[in-house]
Amino acid sequence: MTLSMYQATVPVFVHALENLQAILAKGAAHAEAKKIEPAVFMNARLAPDMFPLSRQVQIASDAAKGCAARLAGVAVPSYEDTETTFPELHERLAKTIAFVKGITPAQIDGSEERSVVLKMRSGELTFRGQDYLLRMALPNFFFHVTTAYDILRHNGVEVGKMDYLGKLA
Repeated sequence: MTLSMYQATVPVFVHALENLQAILAKGAAHAEAKKIEPAVFMNARLAPDMFPLSRQVQIASDAAKGCAARLAGVAVPSYEDTETTFPELHERLAKTIAFVKGITPAQIDGSEERSVVLKMRSGELTFRGQDYLLRMALPNFFFHVTTAYDILRHNGVEVGKMDYLGKLA
């Protein structure tokens, strides 16, 4: 049995984004319990030259919706990137999950050879669909999900590997 492009995208993105929602909920609960201003977490970074938590979540959202849309051959929805609170990030992730879930197998399956063009600051990058998914979209997505997790963990939120992995069966 082969793994379809749909199976490698939509369920993977949804699972990780739902886990990220749960991790952010633990961050919000930790801030409330410890009487830490939530903005401290929103602006926290792992290194001075890295994006803060809020931006890491926004980019993870952008990576998921962008990949699903590009492989499905539909327009990528544009979000404002104005989230500054845990509830706003939760809402953004819910909106992203709903969009990604709306993509059907028929839209994505067969996109292995579809041309995907990314407009970067340095110019355009062109990929075949499968290469885009495996070499760009998934690694980028998981980098930002992991970094968001790491920022909260580094700042004392009690999250562990099972929070990141979520329900496995």
